Amino acid sequence: MPRPLTAPNLDGLAGIRHGFFTREGGVSTGLYAGLNCGLGSKDDRAAVLENRARVARHLGAHEPVVLTPYQVHGAEAVVAEAPFTGDLPKADAIVTRTPGLAIAILTADCGPVLFADPEAKVVAAAHAGWRGAVAGILESTIARMEELGARRDCIHAAVGPTIGQSAYEVGEDFQQTLLGLDPRNAAFFMRPAPAAKPHFDLPAYISRRLQGVGIATVHGLDTCTNRDESKFFSFRRTTHRQEPDYGRQISAIVVA
Repeated sequence: MPRPLTAPNLDGLAGIRHGFFTREGGVSTGLYAGLNCGLGSKDDRAAVLENRARVARHLGAHEPVVLTPYQVHGAEAVVAEAPFTGDLPKADAIVTRTPGLAIAILTADCGPVLFADPEAKVVAAAHAGWRGAVAGILESTIARMEELGARRDCIHAAVGPTIGQSAYEVGEDFQQTLLGLDPRNAAFFMRPAPAAKPHFDLPAYISRRLQGVGIATVHGLDTCTNRDESKFFSFRRTTHRQEPDYGRQISAIVVA
């Protein structure tokens, strides 16, 4: 069965259950071996649905499904009150206060962020790649939570398994784009050697943005999706190996 990672600042919050699920505990095989939860992958659909059902059961969800959006690397956060019907909403975060409704996002190097206000019983899951983080997905998620009654100073956020800086080589134009937005972003770049390309610290960038918006606590898990193949799927690892496809891990949260 699944054995997700959890964040200490979300653990123990009354009425909240969460998990940053790894590859462990699933039924998929081959390239997708383990708990692949990506319906957009070319994995066997029945296997993916079983994997997602295992996540729902682990969290004690009322429905045997976990809600995920159609992720587009943007800044749209949507509110869910019941399982989606029809086409999935194009968004990069889901917010809910419905008990027993498990919400989640999928990643394979981008940053998964789970949020909870245990007083208002409002939770959220956000997908923060660099584009979404720059566009404001984290701030949009918090604003949606506040619309449902959450208080900013009561919101706890955790950044889950993300590609680490040592594996995240980027181009010079990428670095210049981020520096053009804010010169202080230089703190998130390093070069492993003088002639090397810059490497970007995505989880630190996400955490810094969260720390600047006045929420209660922020915690980041010290993991790298690219480095630890036994636990995580990685788009970049798959690309370097020229493999035809890759799995996705899921990060989920529920109001118990």
